Amino acid sequence: MPDAAAVPRPIRRAELLAIGTELTVGETTDTNSGDLARSLVAHGVTVLRVASLPDDLEVVVAALGDAVSRADLVVTTGGLGPTPDDLTREAVAALTGEAVEVDPPTLEWLRDLWARRGQAFPEVNTKQAWRTPSASMLANPNGTAPGWWVDRSDGGVIVTLPGPPREMRPMWQDEVLPRLLARGVGGDSEVRTLRLTGIGESVVAERLGEDLLRRANPVVATYARTEAVDVRISARPEDGRAAAAVADQVEATILALVGDHVWARGDTTWAAAIGDALRAHGWSLATTERGTDGALVQLLRPLPGVRLAERRAAPAAVSDASRGGPSSDHDQASTPETATGEAATHETPEVREAARVRASAGADVGLAIRVAAEGADTMVHVGIVTPEGIHAESRVTFMRGNQGADRAAIAAAAVLLSQLRGTPNP
Repeated sequence: MPDAAAVPRPIRRAELLAIGTELTVGETTDTNSGDLARSLVAHGVTVLRVASLPDDLEVVVAALGDAVSRADLVVTTGGLGPTPDDLTREAVAALTGEAVEVDPPTLEWLRDLWARRGQAFPEVNTKQAWRTPSASMLANPNGTAPGWWVDRSDGGVIVTLPGPPREMRPMWQDEVLPRLLARGVGGDSEVRTLRLTGIGESVVAERLGEDLLRRANPVVATYARTEAVDVRISARPEDGRAAAAVADQVEATILALVGDHVWARGDTTWAAAIGDALRAHGWSLATTERGTDGALVQLLRPLPGVRLAERRAAPAAVSDASRGGPSSDHDQASTPETATGEAATHETPEVREAARVRASAGADVGLAIRVAAEGADTMVHVGIVTPEGIHAESRVTFMRGNQGADRAAIAAAAVLLSQLRGTPNP
C-alpha cells in the first residue's frame, strides 16, 4: 500500500462487504448492506459494489484488496466474533501488513462485562480486544465486538462493523458517521423517491422512456416494492446548477408523465400517509375487512387514531377461491392495484358496513372492504363513510391468495387516502 503519510482524502466512493458463511449458504439474509448503502447515498457517496463473502481468509483478503483499489471507503459487516472462523480482523491485518495486538482498555472493558455477571472471562474473547497500529476502536455498547476505524496508507478508510443489526446500526450512527462527516463525505447531491400506486413497474418504465431512464445525471431508476412502485432520482451538480436544481427539472418531467399515481415521497408508508391525512382533519378511523385474512390490519397496524380494526371471515366460497391462483409476471406481481369502472356513491353493502363500524367505534371515518375471486385475480369492494359523505368503489387486484389480499388492502388504502385528501383516485 502507498505511503502511510498520505493525506486523508474525501469519501466519494464506497464498497460494502458482508462477511459470514451463513450469508453465502443462504441461512441468513444480509440486511446491513442495504441500510449502509441508503445512508451513504443520502450523504452523497456512490456505492460501487456490495458483496457477501464466506469465512475464508484468502477470499476476504482478496476482496478487501479489490475494494481498496476502487473505493475511498470500504465497510465490512460481520466476522468480529471470538471464534476461529471470525476472520475480519485477521484479513484487515493481512491486507495492511500489520500485526494485531491487544488493546488494554478494550480488554479491561470486556473482562468487566463478565465480572458484572459474576462469571469467569472466556479467554477466547481476548480476540475481540485486538487492534492493529492503524486501527482505532469503535465502541459497541450493545455487544462484545468493538469495530475498527482503519486509516489506510493511501488516504482512504476501512471500517469494520459487527454483524448483528442491533449492534451494527448504533455503531454506524454514533461512531462512524460523525467521523465521516468530519472528514468530508460525499458532495452536493440530491436523492428523491416518488412512491406510485395503481400502475405497474413496466408501465412506469414505458411512460418514462429509455432516454430518461438511461440518463447519467440525474440517475432515474424504478423499483418494484411490495407496497408501491418507487421512482428514484439521484442528482449531482451540472452546468453550474446545484444538484437540487438538476433534480427539480427531471422531477417535473416525471410528474408530468406519472404524477397522477404519486401518493407519497421518500420511505413514507401507507399508515404514515393515512395518519397524516386523518390528523389534518382531526379525524379517527375504524375499519372492517372480509376475506383478506387481516391484510388491512397488517398494512395499517402502525397507524395511530384507529378506534377499531375489525376482521371478518370470508364466506366459504370466497375463502376457498382466494387461497390459490396462478403466478403472474413480474409487472403484475409488483403492481399494487388496477382500477376498473367508475367510483360509485350509492349505498353499497360495503358503505353500510363502513357506517356500522364507524358508529360502533365512535369514529369519524369508517372503512369497509370485502374481497371476492375475479377469475385468476381478486375483486375488492370498498366502502367509506366520513363526516363529509360516502364513497363506494370496486377494483381488481392482480392474483389471488395472500398476494391478492395484500394488494386488495393497498387498493383500499389508496381509495381511502384519495378521499381524505380530496384528490382523484390513481
